[in-house]
Amino acid sequence: MKTILFDASLCNGCYGCQMACKDEHCGNDWSPIAAEQPTSGQFWCKVNQETRGKVPEVKVQYTPVMCGHCENAACMNAAKDGAVYRREDGLIIIDPEKSKGQKQIVDACPAGAIYWNDKLEIPQKCTGCAHLLDDGWTVPRCVDVCATGALTYIDEEDVPEGATPMPVAEGAHPHVCYINIPKKWVYGVLVDRTINEVIIGAEVKLHSADGEVVATLSTDEFGEFRFKELEDAPYTVTASVEGYEDIELSADTTAEDVVLGDIFLKSVA
Repeated sequence: MKTILFDASLCNGCYGCQMACKDEHCGNDWSPIAAEQPTSGQFWCKVNQETRGKVPEVKVQYTPVMCGHCENAACMNAAKDGAVYRREDGLIIIDPEKSKGQKQIVDACPAGAIYWNDKLEIPQKCTGCAHLLDDGWTVPRCVDVCATGALTYIDEEDVPEGATPMPVAEGAHPHVCYINIPKKWVYGVLVDRTINEVIIGAEVKLHSADGEVVATLSTDEFGEFRFKELEDAPYTVTASVEGYEDIELSADTTAEDVVLGDIFLKSVA
């Protein structure tokens, strides 16, 4: 069984995978694998865009979402009369004829990856480009078009250790996995307000809730510091700079990334 692996560190947010999927299926009837995909309202490969942080430190994260072709597929259990079936290669297909009127198949998907076609009255989703694989292709269109290599089509046994399965119902075992999804981060800038200059080379420490030093770094040429790849937890940021009063600030990444912004240090006489 093949798995689509997404490496977030390589994605530049070009939306090429999403557009390639539309190009392949809109205006094309690939029955009995899939009927034509509507030009709007359906994204069998959908790139979710998440804006993280706030001005002046804003990051955008892109994550493709598609059918996971799950081992324990809820859509198969919800379907009647064999309307949803698994091929020998593991791909799950919704039969465009047998599935007519079976809207419960859409509701069964925990990932929201199945769409309802009002015109044809059928559920539709990613097919893994089964029609192309049957024609000799080695990868689906979304993988083929990915210019940065963020999407790859690999054997299940080659999925890297630590890869995160696409979020679906517990026990579903999807065949879409993610790696290098950025964890939380803390950002700030040390500034001397009296002279309106940033403070370069200052030592900044990140402490866990029990006071342990988790990381130490120095501010860069812009006075900035960034603690990356943090777990969801409460932290404290401290800085001791010669000639300035010490600072201690709360930085709780439990719910979101933390942007402390400009941190004004007071000079001591």
